[in-house]
Amino acid sequence: MRGWYAVFHKEIAGFFSVPVAYVVAGSFLLLSGFFFWANVSFMNLISLQAANSPMLMQRINLTDVVIRPLIQNMAIVLLFVMPLLTMRIFSEEKKTGTIELLLTYPVSDAAVIMGKYLASVFMLLVILTGTIPFLVILFMLGFPDSGPLIGGYLGLLLLGSAFLSLGMFISSLTENQIVSAILTFGAALLFWVMNWTASFVEEKFAAVINQLSMLWHLESLNKGVIPLSDISYFILFTAFFLFMTMRSVETYRWRG
Repeated sequence: MRGWYAVFHKEIAGFFSVPVAYVVAGSFLLLSGFFFWANVSFMNLISLQAANSPMLMQRINLTDVVIRPLIQNMAIVLLFVMPLLTMRIFSEEKKTGTIELLLTYPVSDAAVIMGKYLASVFMLLVILTGTIPFLVILFMLGFPDSGPLIGGYLGLLLLGSAFLSLGMFISSLTENQIVSAILTFGAALLFWVMNWTASFVEEKFAAVINQLSMLWHLESLNKGVIPLSDISYFILFTAFFLFMTMRSVETYRWRG
């Protein structure tokens, strides 16, 4: 794994030297900000309507009206923007021919992949950090439950990291960035909506489908519960596609 930091540093510089990273970050924060404003405005509206009903007023809280819907909406936005972040990781290297130069460096394939992947995760962290003002406003408005906040942001980090590993693998298969982005979005969407079909199949197959669905494993995290099984799912998902990316890069080296 020696040399991963050099690849990491190169990728970070690459992200900030092209407009794609700024477009991805700006789009995510703009959409998330819109959803946050809409949720807060909705809460203000129903609070005014429930002012004359103490029992109804007790049921209105920041967690159910603002936090959970916001986390769910941010997860959907990640589904759309993460493919844009990964589409160039290997596709651009293949198209420009620099991947051949990269593979001649005294750096292992594992170091190359981890350097690129960790750079992508760093960008994800930068993007999520941009939503901190939302949290500051929430605590100014009241006393939100910290459980759903922690679980929700952990879920976003795990979900985004899983999308990045999937996108890296698909990017290693093609030199066309647009094709990479479209295929990554399609594959991520499949894992996202997979459990929608669970009610149409036999129970034993439904259990398997639910276990493969990302949406299924996000539900508990969004409620503030952090089960080991859900954490394990995202870790294994990420590890599997990083492993597949390594096999893909090794195949390219062998063909070269």
